[in-house]
Amino acid sequence: MALKNIFFDFDGVLAESVSAKTKAFREMYQPYGTAIADKVVDYHINNGGISRFEKFKYWEKTFFGKELDQEEINKMADKFSNLVLEKVIESKPVQESIWFLDKYYKKLRFWVITGTPTSEIKIIASKRNMAHFFEGLYGSPKNKRYWTEYLLEEYGLNRDETLFLGDATTDMDAAQFSDLHFALRDNEENEGLFKDYNGLRFRNFKELENLLIDNKMLEQ
Repeated sequence: MALKNIFFDFDGVLAESVSAKTKAFREMYQPYGTAIADKVVDYHINNGGISRFEKFKYWEKTFFGKELDQEEINKMADKFSNLVLEKVIESKPVQESIWFLDKYYKKLRFWVITGTPTSEIKIIASKRNMAHFFEGLYGSPKNKRYWTEYLLEEYGLNRDETLFLGDATTDMDAAQFSDLHFALRDNEENEGLFKDYNGLRFRNFKELENLLIDNKMLEQ
């Protein structure tokens, strides 16, 4: 069955921005020493799609035994946003991603589902002149499982006609949870996480187009 809908993760799928966030997390925790900063980076890479709010709660509890209240979490998230927002806006697009979006956004229906806060991803998409490609952009504090189910119900989408493009384990988890097709975008930071994954995978969007055509999932 041909696709009608695509859910896109953002960092590492549409923009080469994963490393910008990795560097920002390291910068925030480097004052506590290299050992802790290294553990923060490892956790971030292995849990790429989890929101920064949940990561800060986990790190502060694990490393310092602190239970953060919402105000403290928000302050840390704001600090992180100040470090990373411009870097994400200015990051390079994934190869041929804009070409793919422009070619198919009037034929298919597109949404973004990301771990980035909803308010922030809307700013990023607007600044990158990408917002018009998508029917909606959705992020934290709601998680990706919540958004896949929400969009399927809200728009009456057929699960078998819907593809999730992601680069993190949370993306694959959300696709499996909602019984969607999934395609993995390979990049430098996730190559160790998906050694046993045998499904659809791509590095650039021309490769994705050919993959979907070959699998009779995309009509030109």
